[in-house]
Amino acid sequence: MINPQNKPQKTNRIFFAMFAIFVLCLVVFLFKSYILTISIGVLLAIATASVQNLFLNLSNGKKMLSAAITTVFLCCVFFIPFMYAMAQVVKYISNFDINSITSSIDYIKNYDIKLPESFEFLEPKIKEIIGSINITAIASKVLVYARASLEKSASFFIDISFIALFFFFSHLYGSELASYVKKITPMAKSELEFIFLEVANTMSVVFYSTIANILLQGFLFAIISWYYGYDALLFGILFAFASLIPIVGGALVYVPLSIYQFSLGDASGAVVILVYSILVISTLADNFIKPFIIKIINEKLLKTPAKINELLIFFAMIAGITSFGFWGIILGPAIITLSAATLKLYALLKERDIV
Repeated sequence: MINPQNKPQKTNRIFFAMFAIFVLCLVVFLFKSYILTISIGVLLAIATASVQNLFLNLSNGKKMLSAAITTVFLCCVFFIPFMYAMAQVVKYISNFDINSITSSIDYIKNYDIKLPESFEFLEPKIKEIIGSINITAIASKVLVYARASLEKSASFFIDISFIALFFFFSHLYGSELASYVKKITPMAKSELEFIFLEVANTMSVVFYSTIANILLQGFLFAIISWYYGYDALLFGILFAFASLIPIVGGALVYVPLSIYQFSLGDASGAVVILVYSILVISTLADNFIKPFIIKIINEKLLKTPAKINELLIFFAMIAGITSFGFWGIILGPAIITLSAATLKLYALLKERDIV
């Protein structure tokens, strides 16, 4: 039993540090299945801090209400459109007739291809490739991919639920958590605030630019879908989410649609859908307008612009998606920003001869 009259012994700092790391490892091991979803929820909360502050002012400082409204806002922006698209796809699949695929393939196989005179030598090869299409193999692969997609969709919905939960609590207790981290971290408060500000600004740029980009691409594809008589809302949402997938992106939507349009006997319409999607959306909007959107959001919408190159954020988003999948669009910029902010802070401290 500790005698209060005795002087307290000085704790061995090395032992305490090792013990703290051990305890931290235990906590990480305990929550290892939720680390990714926790990280996404926290980062999304950081990105939407300005929205949270707006609702906080409107609710007269009621944190519970403002956190709930902000969570609903996030669900309306991302999750509800995704769920609507999935519900519509399931509806179409349940009423789908396999004979329509067979008739479409037969039409394409028997289509009399006429190329310009200078390209006539390609006609036999093209007809050979089309004739080699195996409907049975395609159908089996489609079933395999559909089954895998359904399994991933179930996992995705679970992840969304946990992300929304962690997002809510991050907004509810965010200020207390930030204050506690500043208190226990062996760094100066100003240094931590510098890193927090850099990460918060970059995450805001990523969040708002992602919304702007998927809305733009979804809207552009909805126009061409509506023109040819398809469900503009459904195809716009599908293309918007597909645009977040690395490499293939919107091709997952516009290639099948153009093939289907071709099978209906509208070859010119199929070419228009394909060329419009590749040139206007995938090339112009995604590769040229997207970095411009990031620049505008960074300079005009944020009170303190993120001090990081727009192209670096853009490539970090692509690299993040490639490394972590769908949620890499959040993790990629967060990692590169944290690294850049740490290096900036080190350079500043070195200039002052502090490190």
